[in-house]
Formats: sequence, structure tokens, C-alpha cells
Amino acid sequence: MKVSDKRKLRNRDVSFTLMGLGCAQMGNLYRLTSYQESLGAFEAAWNAGIRYFDTAPFYGYTRSERRLGTMVTDQKRDDYVLSTKVGRIMVPDATVGPEEDAYVEPLPFRPTYDYSYDAVMRSFEASRQRIGIFAPDILYVHDIGRATHGDRHQHYWDQLTTGGGFRALGELRAGGLVKAVGLGVNEWQVVAQAMDEFDIDVTMLAGRYTLLEQESLPLLDRCQREGVGIVIAGAFNSGLLAGNRKFNYADAPAEILARVDEIEAACKAEGVSMQAAALAFPALHPAVVTIVSGARNAEQMNANVSWFGQDIPASFWSRLKDRGVIAADAPIEGAV
Repeated sequence: MKVSDKRKLRNRDVSFTLMGLGCAQMGNLYRLTSYQESLGAFEAAWNAGIRYFDTAPFYGYTRSERRLGTMVTDQKRDDYVLSTKVGRIMVPDATVGPEEDAYVEPLPFRPTYDYSYDAVMRSFEASRQRIGIFAPDILYVHDIGRATHGDRHQHYWDQLTTGGGFRALGELRAGGLVKAVGLGVNEWQVVAQAMDEFDIDVTMLAGRYTLLEQESLPLLDRCQREGVGIVIAGAFNSGLLAGNRKFNYADAPAEILARVDEIEAACKAEGVSMQAAALAFPALHPAVVTIVSGARNAEQMNANVSWFGQDIPASFWSRLKDRGVIAADAPIEGAV
């Protein structure tokens, strides 16, 4: 597979390169990242043929949208696909501290959850101005779900349903201001819930369909049947499949580390890098339209591109399936 290969949404006129650039790190995620570092990551992605870029108001408290907008608007608008998100209103707030929500030196705009009709429209308008484009291609509802909101989930879910949030997405799509709409979440169950309520086109699913975790497979199979595209994020599971010992941003439990050991053994036997396998595996499912990978600078972006381009023998996937690392019904056909 090549990062510049294209896959199209079945029901909407949006085509993705097989790898996209996730731009949370442009917002100083975990540590300061200079504009020049971010520009290096963008340029490395562009030069590799990547043409899908994802951002959100929350990333750096609007910093990511501003940085990415400066970069992409130097390119012809028809040459790239861009997504951003709604679900938080960014309110000016002088009390924003030096580190908030894992972002270092965030800009002075406090995120406030709001998924209602008016909030979606306000957030969308603000994003258009920050990014500097008239019509983003994709608009995701960001971080909705019970794992995110706990006891407040029903309150926010009602904002999306009876409060008009989904209706706002539909109006923006019908009016041509976005081409596709969906969810950008870390939990797969809420995607199924959304599909029962509204005709979403695409979902960004972070960390839930990877070499380490495939409980979302029934959802992906449903998405394939119904023509809903899946954008995979978090393919390294918080970096555990890229060499650290974290899983879901915490110390990995023993059973997960044992599975990593199985993957590492298969990689050694088959001459495959674990990072390459982590990036390639989700793309074997036909519902998946792209793999979004974050990068802080050109070096990291070039490494991601190199891993993605590695050939992986079909015997590697069969070995993992035989050992129970990959679910028995996970698709590996056509693996190369």
C-alpha cells in the first residue's frame, strides 16, 4: 500500500489518501511544538502525497486550526481534503493556564461542551474563519459518548438529537458547506447509536480497531454494509505499538503487554516492523478509508510514511490470527 492511494466514501463525493495527517500535535499536545516543526510535518506529508488533514477547535484551544489553515491555504483548494469538528464552543478566557487537557501553552479559549443546533452552527462558523476556507470537506461531532461524559452523556446526547445538533449537520451537508458528516470519537458503541438516529457518512474512530483491540469489528462490518466510511486514528494505541509501554494513555496491563509480546515475536519471525504492522492492519478492513497518523515534525512524518510503505507478507497476518491476536473474523484477505 502507498500513502497516496485513494479510497472514496461510498455515498459522498469525498476521496481520501490512504494515510492522513492528524494535527493535534500542531496544538502543542504534550509539549511545545514550534510552528516550523509543524510546518515540517505538513510539508513532509504533502511531499509524500498525503492529501487528507484533520484538525479540531479543541487541539491547542484553537492553535491547531490556525496553524493548519495557514499551511493548507497555500495549496489549491481542490487538491486536499480537510476535516474539523464540533461539540465544544471555544470561549475567550484569560484564566487558561500554561497546560490544559495535555496541551502546553494553549491559546486563551476555554472549551465548553455544547452539541445543540446553535452551538454546532457557531462552532462551524468559527472554524471556517480560523482555518480560512469556505467549506471544510468533513465535519465530525467530537468526543460524544458515555466514556467521555459519564452521567452527563444523556444530557449531551439529547442536545444532538432533540436539541438539533444532528439537524444542523444535515443542513450544512444539504447546503453544500460540508460534503460529509459523522463522529470523531474514542468509543465505538456511540457510533452505532448515532447510526440509529441519523445518516452519518463517516466516523473517525481512535484506538478501537487496532492490532491490540478489535471489539469494534461488528461496527465496522455494519459500516461496510451501510456505506459508512471509517477513518482510523490511534493505530499505535497511545504509542504501545510504537515502542512505549502505555495503553489508552496509562500503564499497559499485563494481558495487553502479553499480546504485544506475541506481536513482537511474529514481527521478528516474519521480518516485519511492529509500527508498519500497526499502520497496515486497520486498512485491511473494507470499511476503512484512511489511517490518520499524528506527527510532530518532518522526521516523525517521514518515519510514518516509511512504515506504511513496507511490504507485509500474508503469512504474518495468518500467524497472528492463529495465535488469537487478531480476531478470527477480522479480514486479512488481500494482505500483501
